[in-house]
Amino acid sequence: MYNVDFSDTKLHFHFIGIGGISMSGIAELLLSEGFPVSGSDMTESELTDRLRSLGACISYPQSADNITDDISLVIYSAAIHEDNPELAEVRRRKLPALTRAEFLGQLMKRYAVSAAVSGTHGKTTTTSMLSEILLKAGKDPTLSVGGILKSIGGNFRVGKRDFFVTEACEYTNSFLSFAPTLGVILNVDEDHLDFFKDLNDIQRSFRKFALLLPENGSLVINSETKGFDIITDGLKCRIVTFGSDSSSDYYPSDISFDRLACPSFTLHHADRSLGKVSLRIPGEHNIGNACAAAAAAVEMGIDEERIIRALSEFEGTDRRFQHKGSFNGVEVIDDYAHHPTEIRASLTAAKKCEYNTLWCVFQPHTYTRTKALLPEFAEALSLADRVVLADIYAARETDTLGISSETLAEEIRALGHNACYFDSFEKIEKFLRENCIHGDLLITMGAGDVYKIGDALLK
Repeated sequence: MYNVDFSDTKLHFHFIGIGGISMSGIAELLLSEGFPVSGSDMTESELTDRLRSLGACISYPQSADNITDDISLVIYSAAIHEDNPELAEVRRRKLPALTRAEFLGQLMKRYAVSAAVSGTHGKTTTTSMLSEILLKAGKDPTLSVGGILKSIGGNFRVGKRDFFVTEACEYTNSFLSFAPTLGVILNVDEDHLDFFKDLNDIQRSFRKFALLLPENGSLVINSETKGFDIITDGLKCRIVTFGSDSSSDYYPSDISFDRLACPSFTLHHADRSLGKVSLRIPGEHNIGNACAAAAAAVEMGIDEERIIRALSEFEGTDRRFQHKGSFNGVEVIDDYAHHPTEIRASLTAAKKCEYNTLWCVFQPHTYTRTKALLPEFAEALSLADRVVLADIYAARETDTLGISSETLAEEIRALGHNACYFDSFEKIEKFLRENCIHGDLLITMGAGDVYKIGDALLK
């Protein structure tokens, strides 16, 4: 693997897919340190406009001509395939090239503490919570979040070399290229089955992630994780657990919820109470995320009182049970949930709110996930009173599996619940305008562009 000499500020970095939310953040960090940065993407966006204003040279669309002789290293995202014209030209010229994860792993080695937050669910929220704690504690961390964090006005923050915090995604084993000193494992569930064989394969991947931690490092892990023993057996690093009761190092007690389903609880570390946390974001699942963030922060040397205060002031990230507004007396929430476990958590939180009818507009994400987990999707979505399904968001896939949203609708109806499918956002919007009434709660849900439905209704 190509090793980057960051002391050479003349290195010219070129990003294929520079407009991606993580790629753009890394490019911004390099620009802040004075490196020449260029890149390409399919179309302009707010992220590429910002990078251009900071001095990046960006080309549209992607073309072999963008690979110039002065480029020192090419960085490309997981969405870029070998037939991409720029990557093909890089291969032809035999230029140094690293994936985003490989490059991020080399960046992490430059920091005193590098924290990587992993897990099938909850990465963005927990990374954001930990980021907020560090900021409220007066630190100057470098942050890479998978969503928009209001307090930093984006998804990336360039700070000093003391702390680096990032999400660590298991898909294609990308997090195995990282170099963390502190790892967090929130949960391990069946997902990304277009890449992994089964749950055992996923557990083995998280085991390899845990093995990346140095002997003087720490692993913060959910004690109720599937395959806990497989992941932790024989690790040389310090192991810190969080969970639902006192069998874990960090745990909550005295849990209650307000009318918006936001939980309050007492946070414990071993036999000590650290204080009362009152979250401003809803859902029981966020109690676990908060416990994980608190445990990680303590391992990073943050004062416990500051941790409690920061968690209670945390206002969430975009697309995580985000209240968008109301139309005709109907409250509109947008949520990123795209796995049955996440859907169940979000709808369970929603059911604690005050409403007449709970509507869920769901856009399945990828054909492989929908087919592999079809019964689980149907059961989770059945928690809503009314389910409206949009077409599957293909993302990186093509439809070769004979699965559709109509199939999922039939599966939900077979369980005795109400579900309907429409083949366009416009038809869904028309249906909702005609059927949602004052006092209802509407959630648009999925990892694709389903949020546009709520935005259109609010206009």
